[in-house]
Amino acid sequence: MKKKTLGHLSSPETWEFLQSHPDAKLIDIRSSMEFLFIGHPVNAIHIAWMEDPDWDINPNFVQEISALQTNNCPIVMICRSGNRSEKAGVQLLKAGLTNIYHVSDGFEGDRDDNNHRGTLNGWRYHGLPWEQC
Repeated sequence: MKKKTLGHLSSPETWEFLQSHPDAKLIDIRSSMEFLFIGHPVNAIHIAWMEDPDWDINPNFVQEISALQTNNCPIVMICRSGNRSEKAGVQLLKAGLTNIYHVSDGFEGDRDDNNHRGTLNGWRYHGLPWEQC
């Protein structure tokens, strides 16, 4: 099934989706520093959408994702909180890709009343498999 609009999945929904779609690719689009030092989902492929220090959008992002999408397999993107992955997903759809999803609560989740992440939702909050380099 080809998905022509951006799919929104929570972290637990993403885990279930990945189990039922073994051809899906989970792409962590955070910066290299976030990916390496904060941690990332196990088996996630790292392709930064934006990279520090200037936070410019990766000019090869669409091409790098396209190269991974064999047989129109599902592409699921994750970032810190879901904001960047949603924007990146829209960019991929505008470029003509289909079957694109994003993790709406991201790896670290939304901020709580104390401005902290990881206490309300997100991949790590739900205890889903992750690793740190």
